[in-house]
Amino acid sequence: MTSFTISDNDLDQIKDQVAVITGIGLATLRRIIKHGGKVYAGDLNPLPEPEAGSVPFSKVDVTDWREQLELFKAAEKKYGKIDHVFANAGIAPTISLLEEDVDSSGDLLPPNLKTINVNLLGCLYTVKLGIHHIRRNPSGGSIVITASGSSFTRFPATDYTTTKHAVLGLMRSLTGHLYPQLPIRINAIAPSWTETGILSPAILAAIGEGNYQSADVPAQSVTVLMADKKRHGELVYSERGHFKDLENGEKGYHHLTANMLAVENEESLSELKVMRNLLKMRGAGEVGDGADGKPEVV
Repeated sequence: MTSFTISDNDLDQIKDQVAVITGIGLATLRRIIKHGGKVYAGDLNPLPEPEAGSVPFSKVDVTDWREQLELFKAAEKKYGKIDHVFANAGIAPTISLLEEDVDSSGDLLPPNLKTINVNLLGCLYTVKLGIHHIRRNPSGGSIVITASGSSFTRFPATDYTTTKHAVLGLMRSLTGHLYPQLPIRINAIAPSWTETGILSPAILAAIGEGNYQSADVPAQSVTVLMADKKRHGELVYSERGHFKDLENGEKGYHHLTANMLAVENEESLSELKVMRNLLKMRGAGEVGDGADGKPEVV
């Protein structure tokens, strides 16, 4: 874990770079523009003024692949390139799995997957499209995913917490596939309680004034992850102006995991070593997918 500060100079490297943002992320949009960057936004809700008159926008349901595909095509057509992608779309919890709702026959109904679809499926779509378009950019770029403090805590919001654990796993699993093999960095943010549309006034009142941060705080962490070309595979936790990368360093998750399992470092984990070898074999054409979806030697 590493604590760090963010200055305006750290964010100025975003100048003239293009970011696609899903889920608006209005504070991040304003931060990027403030430091000379360009934004193409996509969400179900329109941009407010004055941004509505100056920032390109597409109405997008992130759970619809075709609508996201058209968003990215429009952004690339508008600016000629995409440098960064912010997968930010998300909604509040929907279900706990404790519901006893039934149909007209009295049979238990399946869980409502609305939060799962928006927070996870939509994010997967955004990240895949981001990799595709940034790969076409000779200068490369980055992807930032919105995780949460619930990505690593026992936060009792079943579907929401599940998705936020999943998007952290998405960032971790893709880290080894991207930079430096591809000129694409991937990082995630984990904001503490933040004043955004996902929190009602009643929830903010319960948290208490002074115990939550403005949306500009995580916006700074998003922008620095885009602007700083050294940042890759980080999970940046923000709390009222304080920033910490929780993944790396001597107190980061990877180092602590290695210590807990009594191995030299994370790279020594047997699961990781085997998977890396399988990926190398697959690249060499020595491993394929069997009928059951599991790797097999061919």
